Amino acid sequence: MQYIENRTFDEIKVGDTAEIVRTLKPEDIEIFAVMSGDVNPAHVDAEYAHSDMFHKVIAHGMWGGALISAVLGTELPGPGTIYVDQNLKFRRPVGIGDTVEVRVTVTAKDPARKQITLDCRCTNQDGEVVIEGKAEVIAPTEKVRRPRAVLPEVHLHERGARYRDLLAATHHLPPVRMAVVHPCDDLSLTGALEAASQGMIVPILVGPRDKIEAVAKAAGRSLDGIEIVDAAHSHAAAERAVALVREGKVAVLMKGKLHTDELMAPVVDRDTGLRTERRMSHIFALDVPHYPKPLFITDAAINIFPDLDTKRDIVQNAIDLAHALGIPRPKVAVLSAVETVYPKIPSTVEAAALCKMLDRGQLTGGLIDGPLAFDNAVSKAAAEAKGIHSEVAGDADILVVPDLEAGNMIAKQLVYLAGAEAAGIVLGARVPIVLTSRADGVMSRLASCAMAQLYTAHRAKGGS
Repeated sequence: MQYIENRTFDEIKVGDTAEIVRTLKPEDIEIFAVMSGDVNPAHVDAEYAHSDMFHKVIAHGMWGGALISAVLGTELPGPGTIYVDQNLKFRRPVGIGDTVEVRVTVTAKDPARKQITLDCRCTNQDGEVVIEGKAEVIAPTEKVRRPRAVLPEVHLHERGARYRDLLAATHHLPPVRMAVVHPCDDLSLTGALEAASQGMIVPILVGPRDKIEAVAKAAGRSLDGIEIVDAAHSHAAAERAVALVREGKVAVLMKGKLHTDELMAPVVDRDTGLRTERRMSHIFALDVPHYPKPLFITDAAINIFPDLDTKRDIVQNAIDLAHALGIPRPKVAVLSAVETVYPKIPSTVEAAALCKMLDRGQLTGGLIDGPLAFDNAVSKAAAEAKGIHSEVAGDADILVVPDLEAGNMIAKQLVYLAGAEAAGIVLGARVPIVLTSRADGVMSRLASCAMAQLYTAHRAKGGS
């Protein structure tokens, strides 16, 4: 066990020194900004920083000041030290990658007050002084030796960062005409209008005109130039929106304030719906903290107990979406409770069959492995511990779940326990369908619109 020990006033002599060395990393700046609330763009905005006087991102000045405090509180004098005064002069900026040596030197002692004065100096890897000053502290009079505290790990996650990448990928694309079905609450209307303001969609609002206008007024949003197709209620709005697709007037549907089955009923109608030769399926796109890339889960909203034929379509729909989003060879993990084929667990047999379908060309465009348990689908360490050697294991892009219940639970656990953001889309119909939860925020709705726009553009270019 490591210990931390102080030097008492009587032990300290003029000329005593202590130092620590730190190399500035981007996460140091981010953590300091989160802790202090100081989001000066010189520290956190690389584009601005390159145009500023130092032409690079620099540390907050008090990052160096905090290092001086760390030396005083842990080394000299150490535990029991009480700060009295500190003055600092900032001579040079500290940039990412700079290594700073922080040294304090005792210059005077005051026996009557048990105070010591220390010269404080921070120098960079070139020997240049970046901070200098003087500290006055009350030194401890009793010896302290304690186990060194084990600090918690700090993991930084920028919420919605991967969704912002999605939005950025749409900037060069023309907007798609989207029927927004029954947008009669603030979130669904605001999400659609925000997507329109960012040039992703041309919204056609389908629902009761008076309700839509009342929601817009309450939200302080203008509907100038926005087309509204009046429909008496949610069922009628869904039917009219599907008709707009069949008439070639819109290229995407988006769910507003209505139940999923209300929207999907006219979509799946055999005579007047939007069926194709492929089964429709829902794909969650999750931005999960600590997972290095977007994670797709399918199907957690449409097909309750899919058979093998349906799972083939579920997998192909997800692969096609990944292609549209710029993932050329997505890695598909077919999930079960175990990673071996076990006849008493049908999902393991179907997973093996899907892998063979890829070998025979019945599925195309990705890598598929299964059955895989959840842990060895997303964790290299778990896969290696179980002796699984696979390009997919531990690095999956797409998780194919055994049934809707399993998928819904996995997705919601990631959202509510792991802090994931969730967007969603339905493929397999004539047009993509943005199928968001009523609890989804504006960013999730924007990300779902971005996926629909990217998929529509990909298909228009001849993509699958």
